[in-house]
Amino acid sequence: MTEYKIRTETEQDIDFLWEMLYQAIFIAEGEVQPSREILNQPELVKYVSNWGRKGDKALIATDSSETPVGAIWIRLFDETNKTYGFIDKNTPVLTMAVLPEYRGQGLGTLLFNEMIRTAKDSGFTALSLSVDPNNLALRLYESQGFVKVGIDGTSWDMMKTLDNK
Repeated sequence: MTEYKIRTETEQDIDFLWEMLYQAIFIAEGEVQPSREILNQPELVKYVSNWGRKGDKALIATDSSETPVGAIWIRLFDETNKTYGFIDKNTPVLTMAVLPEYRGQGLGTLLFNEMIRTAKDSGFTALSLSVDPNNLALRLYESQGFVKVGIDGTSWDMMKTLDNK
């Protein structure tokens, strides 16, 4: 079993966050993966562009050779800059992805647990996200306490209240 480490992002991880944003795009079985140009779409670019704003927090999972293999991040949006999963200006939207060859090994749970701790320590009281109900990650989100609070197109908006205990 590979040993993973979770660390806070550095400036050198911005390109990796873009890659993880691409990996986070849900592709239904039998559908063709879009080109990376999709990351230039306004509704996606806002997840990483100008990284380092107030409230931006990212964690990077690395393998035993310190190679990044997954990431989870939260970012605040507001009424004028909404995105998928947006609830309100005080609830950061969570994004997560793991490289395909590392999925199904508990890495998502590790990243989630660490980000929930980080979000609580930062004073946040809730997290939100958007997920296609056909995405296998939905089970992970539900197991982490996220509940469906709305529908946006074909995706579910989900939220988790953080008990600051």
